[in-house]
Amino acid sequence: MSAMIPDADEARRLLATPPGQPGSGRLRYGAAMALHGAGLLDGEVLEAYRICALLDGEDPLAVLRARGGRPPPPAPPAPPSAALATAALVAEADLYLAGLGGPGPAEARAGIAAARQAADVPAPGAPHPVVQRWLGPALAALGRDRPGLAAAIAAAAPHLRWGAYDSYPRARIGDAFAEGHAFAPLAGEEAPFLARDFELGLFLIAPRILYRDHRHRAPELYAPLTGPHSWRFGPDRPLLALPAHRPVWNDPFRPHATRVGDIPFLCLYAWTRDVSDPAEVVEAADWARLEAPGAAP
Repeated sequence: MSAMIPDADEARRLLATPPGQPGSGRLRYGAAMALHGAGLLDGEVLEAYRICALLDGEDPLAVLRARGGRPPPPAPPAPPSAALATAALVAEADLYLAGLGGPGPAEARAGIAAARQAADVPAPGAPHPVVQRWLGPALAALGRDRPGLAAAIAAAAPHLRWGAYDSYPRARIGDAFAEGHAFAPLAGEEAPFLARDFELGLFLIAPRILYRDHRHRAPELYAPLTGPHSWRFGPDRPLLALPAHRPVWNDPFRPHATRVGDIPFLCLYAWTRDVSDPAEVVEAADWARLEAPGAAP
């Protein structure tokens, strides 16, 4: 029975199964056995659940109190469902954008307002190695000044479909970026919140990677959640360091590039229209210098 209990928190939730459900006595006793075997439940409490194992309508806690025992600690709250976690993250993102100035946040919030939650949240894909390695450090940095948003991202991240943007030819965008980034839509045509010709999501890049110069028809908002990172808005121009929480708005076809600093790059992004038109690489002569280890801006 204990082999069916995935972890201690889940076992405690099963332990709190209300009396009266068919089979609930055995379920509670199995959870009690698992916790006892892990050293998390004493023998006196286990005995109360054993007595009630075949008595689905009996409350083991009443038996325990009658025997003078101390009840086990309460079960932790259940983790949020995929739908609840993604809805909470979109709400946090909307609140975050509401506090930003400049062009872009209002357009992104309009897209969020027009989106509607999907009846079925898209199933998450396979774990993404960039997310597994770098989302934690990025959230640790974000949590120092935006703990609510960091917690919402952490709760929703396992339910999202993380992938890589594969419209660029690898030879032009570079192996480092191709293998060192991930993004997950929150609102869009195949996202937890359905939207037409609009996309909002999370974008993550590993440290010290150059996202080479590129452009696209879609107007774009970056809302960087970590920083500082370096930016430029034309090939071969000098890089400019910008801090976290300084939004960047790219008009259609505006060339732009980002070089990630020592902290992973994590941002909210929004394409506010023309989302089906792919991005394209814009050649620059200084990529080799900017991608060299220890390169200065």
